[in-house]
Amino acid sequence: QILQQMKKAGTRNPVFMLDEVDKMSVDFRGDPSAALLEVLDPEQNYMFQDHYLDVEYDLSQVFFIATANVLHTIPPALQDRMEILRLSGYTELEKLEIAKRFLIRKQREATGLTDKQVQFGDSGISELIQGYTRESGVRSLEREIANICRKVTRRVLKDGAETAVTVGPEQVKEFLGVVKYRDSLAHEKSEVGLALGLAWTEVGGQVLSTEATVM
Repeated sequence: QILQQMKKAGTRNPVFMLDEVDKMSVDFRGDPSAALLEVLDPEQNYMFQDHYLDVEYDLSQVFFIATANVLHTIPPALQDRMEILRLSGYTELEKLEIAKRFLIRKQREATGLTDKQVQFGDSGISELIQGYTRESGVRSLEREIANICRKVTRRVLKDGAETAVTVGPEQVKEFLGVVKYRDSLAHEKSEVGLALGLAWTEVGGQVLSTEATVM
């Protein structure tokens, strides 16, 4: 594949994007992570041996960019051959701006709505971010915005083109149903036997309240 794509690029020093290398799996067809050890190692890849074509090729001038959501599924030997850059997820304010500038317009156009027929208020977008998505990026946020736009489109078809909907917190609940994620209120006031901790996963973090009880 790499040699085929170099032929397609028509140059010896292209930039290659290897997307989601943490999702690689081993099966009867082989172990791609073991093959990548030779591809990504600058000490070896000047004489990379392609076993399918059975020829040597110089990959030392190729610039490889690999993306991953988590590191623990990438073999340590492969991590050792890469320079790892950690990119932080978006904050709530950044997600709000991304939605206002890009996501809403994109989904509005995709569903054939005008900016008069559907407007998203800041409070409505914040409700979407806090109550219906839990992620470091904005993929789920875009999906929920698309969901609302489709339901507004149905309302426009039913009630006429003059229909105008302003999406606030109440409209979000009306269109998407019960809130999926709630912030715990237990940690808001200090109590005996209540300790706070932080939980982290690849899709976001949460404050944990750990309670002790005498039995």
